[in-house]
Amino acid sequence: MSVEKIHTLVVGAGQAGVAMSEHLSRNDVEHLVLERGRIAERWRSMRWDSLVANGPAWHDRFPNMDFPGSADAFVPKERVADYFEAYARKYDAPIRCGVDVTSVERLDGRPGFRIETSNGVIEARNVVAATGPFQKPNIPPIVPKEAGVHQMHSSDYRNPKQLQEGAVLVVGAGSSGVQIAEELMRAGRKVYLSVGPHDRPPRAYRGRDFVWWLGVLGKWDGQPQAQGTEHVTIAVSGARGGETIDFRRLAAQGMVLVGMTGAYNKGKLSFADDLARNLDRGDQNYLSLLDEADAFVARNGLDLPEEPEARLLGPAVDCVTNPLVELDLRGAGVTTVIWATGFTSDYSWMKVNAFDEAGRPKHLRGVSPEKGIYFLGLPWLSGRGSSFIWGVWHDAKHLADHILIQENYLAYAPQD
Repeated sequence: MSVEKIHTLVVGAGQAGVAMSEHLSRNDVEHLVLERGRIAERWRSMRWDSLVANGPAWHDRFPNMDFPGSADAFVPKERVADYFEAYARKYDAPIRCGVDVTSVERLDGRPGFRIETSNGVIEARNVVAATGPFQKPNIPPIVPKEAGVHQMHSSDYRNPKQLQEGAVLVVGAGSSGVQIAEELMRAGRKVYLSVGPHDRPPRAYRGRDFVWWLGVLGKWDGQPQAQGTEHVTIAVSGARGGETIDFRRLAAQGMVLVGMTGAYNKGKLSFADDLARNLDRGDQNYLSLLDEADAFVARNGLDLPEEPEARLLGPAVDCVTNPLVELDLRGAGVTTVIWATGFTSDYSWMKVNAFDEAGRPKHLRGVSPEKGIYFLGLPWLSGRGSSFIWGVWHDAKHLADHILIQENYLAYAPQD
């Protein structure tokens, strides 16, 4: 069987892979992008029906192409996927869909890697893992299958009609969990929402979206404050034109808030006594950003309207002042548990020395210690902005430039 040879192989054709292809093309680097599904597959098949981008269209985009329509709109998921397909066509990205990469191993005695795929073997000098953070849905082993409730991950949720009748427990109060919980409540379901530690930025303040405030305040370049804080839960929503998440307001509308989900025993789930503390910390995060924004306005003499009402927090509610510490699932009529508990990474297909003892990628801004191996699309790859579409684009530029610089070193020959 013949072996296909390519200079750089990119694995994954989501936003990271498409951006990487553009920059490799600009650097005249021969490359190929392999995708097991369709371009931007996860936007189409691993998101709920009503999902929209969490940032406005003027911000959540690549620099060289606008979204059609209003720049302040929050773009629906299908149009986001269409955008990446159109972007790939614009730059004639060499993307091959329907191909699964099963193994990457370093070649013996020469530079590069042997890549086994569902469509044959490829050899490449460089491999860019652009598979992103959403690889394996994480469902904590808390509620046993025999508990008699249907359990699903948020990536499998589509709409309220998908679920059987009855109350729903949503575990996880980041952007996905809170939006799904609110959608279910608006559809008339009794909803319990398990809330852990989180950041809670304002959707907008003084006439500017929070993405603008993070930009002018220099927070997009921020780094995790400590090991283990790379995946801080952020509660923000672009639904219904964008709104600030206020958990107390949701509780006043009928949602039952509980603390972090604990153990299951004989049909009952226990919850930590941390709900009020988690909400208070979220409020502190929210108010501190307002303080920084006000100081920035005053320091720079900006003419932005004051918004004192933004500092009014939601009302005191019984489920917070008298929190549930235990819930009898059957007694409460809970028929579905939705785990909005994030994802774990799976790099078992990469047989290279680029991971720590826990299997996490080792890298500096996406450049791994294993020469020729790169990572793209990970949260905090270079800073807070790496999780956003525009941030992935800039991270891809850095990696493509690194690949070109290394190629130029290898091409150097001293003159006689």
